[in-house]
Amino acid sequence: MAPDTRLAEALTGVSGILVTPFDADDRLAPEKLKPVVDRAVAAGVQLLVANGNTGEFYSLTTAEAEAMVHAASEQVGGRIPLVGGVGRSVGDACALARASRAAGASALMVHQPPDPFVSPRGVVRYVERVAEAGGGLPLLLYLRNDGIGLDAIEALCNVPGVVGVKWAAPTPLRLAEAMRRADPTIIWVGGLAEVWAPAFYAVGARGFTSGLINVWPEHSVAINAALEAGDYRRANALIDAMSGFEALRAEEQNGTNVSVVKAALIALGDDCGAPRPPAGWPLTDQAQARIRALLRDWGLPEGTDRLRT
Repeated sequence: MAPDTRLAEALTGVSGILVTPFDADDRLAPEKLKPVVDRAVAAGVQLLVANGNTGEFYSLTTAEAEAMVHAASEQVGGRIPLVGGVGRSVGDACALARASRAAGASALMVHQPPDPFVSPRGVVRYVERVAEAGGGLPLLLYLRNDGIGLDAIEALCNVPGVVGVKWAAPTPLRLAEAMRRADPTIIWVGGLAEVWAPAFYAVGARGFTSGLINVWPEHSVAINAALEAGDYRRANALIDAMSGFEALRAEEQNGTNVSVVKAALIALGDDCGAPRPPAGWPLTDQAQARIRALLRDWGLPEGTDRLRT
């Protein structure tokens, strides 16, 4: 199944993974997301994702995840495609697929099941069940572990409705082989953010996921433009400028991945609350200082409302 033109074009751009905002009492506060969404759309981010990993998907209840896809859809307002993340138990995933469709999502991103007992053929059946619940919505597979094998990945790509794969394993050569075996209409997206995008582009992927878009969407869009133009020198220089941010996110066994994004948002005046456990929070004084230094280097002074400047 080939995606429609609008979705296909968006997938070759920046897939922005939205944070999930909480208030001081750890309750959902969707209204806090609006400036982040508006800034990303204004910067030219091509696609947004609710209930991705930067959105703390695994810390949300299913009801909260349903509320967030509805809120994100209202805030995006059809300006660009919105993808709803679905996953966990097959029942939760199917419930979220139905909720995402009702919210007006353009597609579903199917998280790879985290169950400790996963068979390759069981993953295929899992995606088939989600596809049935989605009622015809296009599916994006989110593969963080290619250990299920190339045969299973090929079978997943053959599930009716699958239009794309977000490849989040640091194995570009294996990605190239998976692409070779799949339907050529499938769009393969780099799923390890900006720093891995050049390596994935080199073997034929297009576009990439980004958590940076919550903070500095203009930069992510510039990196994508350079890669689309084949200008690897410029892309790598731009990635160099933000690589310190990704290094901070990778600390504590990636346990500060969302924490760093939320700390930067707080510093910029877009407080989306603290991440939930088991994320590392609060950040160390050293990490906080490094974030403030990065924001200054990027020309993003603290407390700035960049939609009004």
